[in-house]
Amino acid sequence: MESLKGQFLVAMPSMGDDRFRETVIYMVGHGDEGAMGLVVNRSLEDMRFADILEELKLGETEELIHLSDTIKNRQVLRGGPVQKGRGFVLHSADYFKAGNSYVVTDDICLTATLDVLKAIAFDDEPSEALFALGYCGWSPGQLETELAGNGWLTVPSSRDLLFDMPIEARYEAALGQLGITRASLSTTSGTA
Repeated sequence: MESLKGQFLVAMPSMGDDRFRETVIYMVGHGDEGAMGLVVNRSLEDMRFADILEELKLGETEELIHLSDTIKNRQVLRGGPVQKGRGFVLHSADYFKAGNSYVVTDDICLTATLDVLKAIAFDDEPSEALFALGYCGWSPGQLETELAGNGWLTVPSSRDLLFDMPIEARYEAALGQLGITRASLSTTSGTA
């Protein structure tokens, strides 16, 4: 199977796991060793970016008070059920730290170190970013089995969907890229 790295997975109505019901997952990696992705359309309602900065003591109280409301109130995504306390930042490639940042595509990187959180808060870098706690992981062959069982649709990469679209609109928007709507999805499907 061709790698799905840099693409989206969209949960089908037949998805049996409620943790993934109506989710959109951005695939960070996919190969013979398994797959990894981040849910990009579920936020943690009771947590904002400023809470993360404060909890990790990533700035003096005075610095945190003076952050813009846009930074303070940035949503924190529920990235997946694996390592729910670990943070991941998907971001534009204008921010890259050798040894810390992982290239997903030519214009999207993943960084999971504190330096990117400081850069977002205090340096206006990277130009586009989203922060998630936890990730989705698949063992070798597991994702392929789920795809063959019609658990997921695959959707081509889209920066707009990843960074610009409101979180609550991403599921419909991902389906729209395929020319379908939630109403047109069937709980049963076949294979050709």
